[in-house]
Amino acid sequence: MTQPPIGGATGSPDGPFRAEPPAGAVPATAPAPGAFPPPAAGFPPYQSPAPPKKRRGLLIASIVLAAAILLCGGGGTAAFLTLRDTEDGQGAKEPAVAVDGFLTAVYKDRDARKAATFVCSASRDDKKITGKVAEVQKYAAEYQNPRFRWTTPKVDNQTGDRATVTTKVTMTTSDEKVADQELRFTVVRKTGWWVCEVA
Repeated sequence: MTQPPIGGATGSPDGPFRAEPPAGAVPATAPAPGAFPPPAAGFPPYQSPAPPKKRRGLLIASIVLAAAILLCGGGGTAAFLTLRDTEDGQGAKEPAVAVDGFLTAVYKDRDARKAATFVCSASRDDKKITGKVAEVQKYAAEYQNPRFRWTTPKVDNQTGDRATVTTKVTMTTSDEKVADQELRFTVVRKTGWWVCEVA
C-alpha cells in the first residue's frame, strides 16, 4: 500500500472526508494576487456595491434642452439684431430736410414723439429725446416768451450714405436776450435720411 503525502488528506481529494490543513499551515496554492480570502464562518460573503446606473435619459434630455435654448435664444437674438436697424418710416428725402424736421419737432412743437420720427433707430433713445424737449421747455419757463430760430441747415460733407449738416440755433426773448448755439448733425441714409448724432 502507498503512503499518503505528508500533511495531506487520506482518501480521495473529492471524497466526503476532506481534511483541513492544520492551523498556521500555508495552503498548497496561494490565492491569486488581488483575490480576497473566503469569509470567516458565520459572516455573510462580501458583495461589491452595484455599479452606478447610467442615466442616459437625463443626459439626453439635458442635451435636447440645451440645444432648444441655444436655438431659440440665438434665433431671437439674431432677429433682434437684424430688425433693430430697420427704420419704421420713410425718412427724409434730403439730409438738410431731416435736420430741419428734427429741429422743428424739438424747438417749435416741443414734441418728443415727433422728434423721434427723424432719428435713426440705432440712436433712437426716447429718454434722451424727451430730455432735450424738457430742456427747451425749461428755457420757455425761465425766460420771457423765448423764440427759437435756426439758419437753413447746410450739408458740409456728404459721402455715400452719410452726411454732416450744420446750423446755428438762436433763442431770443421778449426782453431782448439772445443766445446762439452751433449744432452739427450726422445724418445717415437707409430708407431715407435720418439724424443719428447731434454735436
